[in-house]
Amino acid sequence: MNVDEIRKDFPIFENRDISYLDNGATTQKPLSVIEEVNNFYKKFNANPHRGAYTLSMEATEIYENTRTKIAKFINARNREEIIFTKNASESLNLIAYSYGMENVKENQKIVLSIMEHHSNLVPWQKVAKTTGATLEYMYINDDFEIPESEIIKKITPNTKIVGITHVSNSLGTINDVKKIIKFAHKNNAIVVLDCAQSIPHMKIDVQDLDADFIVFSGHKMLAPLGIGVLYGKKELLDNMTPFLMGGDMIEYVYEQKTTFAPLPNKFEAGTQNVGGVVGLGAAIDYIEKLGYDKISKLERDITLYAREELSKLNYLTLYMTPNVENHSSTISFNINGIHPHDIASILDSESVCVRSRKSLHTTTYEILKY
Repeated sequence: MNVDEIRKDFPIFENRDISYLDNGATTQKPLSVIEEVNNFYKKFNANPHRGAYTLSMEATEIYENTRTKIAKFINARNREEIIFTKNASESLNLIAYSYGMENVKENQKIVLSIMEHHSNLVPWQKVAKTTGATLEYMYINDDFEIPESEIIKKITPNTKIVGITHVSNSLGTINDVKKIIKFAHKNNAIVVLDCAQSIPHMKIDVQDLDADFIVFSGHKMLAPLGIGVLYGKKELLDNMTPFLMGGDMIEYVYEQKTTFAPLPNKFEAGTQNVGGVVGLGAAIDYIEKLGYDKISKLERDITLYAREELSKLNYLTLYMTPNVENHSSTISFNINGIHPHDIASILDSESVCVRSRKSLHTTTYEILKY
């Protein structure tokens, strides 16, 4: 199956003559995902876990079967380790508030990479400010990679939490997260791994990686908007306080106290985005049918071609690690002397959709100073 054949699976390209290059922000949806969501609302729409009638029980079965599918997809030990959220950002906030606020103490360290998405940075600023912890960063080198010296220097026995992106959303760098996780655990630190930019492109095995928490968003991997996943090791989730209260996360409510439901319900307050869950399950089916090997080969061929052609333009600055094995499919660049928003508008006039971020070039140069 080539790119043109895959493109036919996506109805938006029948309705719009565009070159869509903003998959890092959100992916388009294949017809199989759209149809599965539509089928749920046409035939099975009801509130899971809320009713004793057949329709509600069928909705519950669909919802929980998808949880099992996701657990298998990422090789989790227990299906209860899969928590449904709105997106990776909510998952990261849940970890920061439910684990970070309760476990990080004054003068302990929280260590992040400087390439983190704001959703894996701002919540930890809040935790550090509230608890009196110190927030430190692992900086990148001229090749846009985290050198081993930064890992060893920053992750110490006083480190409580390490937050690291698997693949940088702005640079495309693939971090050696197994090495970072192993070193963090050697120092008794908990690792929060952001897989939002990696899971659409490569197989994630949580047992092999051994991260304590992993987050990702469905909308970046062909699923609908508004559905995300938090994976956490069961022993950690069991000891965490719920982030949101009410609805199906309650076991018993008394006038002065409440007991909470067991995992995974404890962290899924209120009515969930069941259509989104259904769509995420269908997206996983699509990815597995296509296969990560095929996905990787197509992306690698396109990215190498883009790198080669863009490198020929003397008015363009590329921000990509020279080590092609450590680079995913994200390509960041500047056109010398022209604002990124203007470039995006010009490309849009030619029906090319790209992300523009005025802060990227400033941030990159600030990083390189260290």
